[in-house]
Amino acid sequence: MIDEYVKNWLIKAYRDLIAAENELESPRSNDILTDIICFHAQQSVEKFLKAYLINKKVDFTRTHSLEYLKELCIRKDVEFKNI
Repeated sequence: MIDEYVKNWLIKAYRDLIAAENELESPRSNDILTDIICFHAQQSVEKFLKAYLINKKVDFTRTHSLEYLKELCIRKDVEFKNI
């Protein structure tokens, strides 16, 4: 079972993903806010990676670096090399 702390990270990650998708699918096709889409997509991936690491009890420094977080994930599961 996933503990509440990890669950909250997953919820936040999913909400960022929804925000990116909603903006991408906006009916305002001539005015898509790509910077907002990219920001929420990056935030979503960051939070999903952090949730995984927290669940696996891996300590990490405060960061926004997806490369750093992915490297830590790879140390726990080599399948992360494929993403």
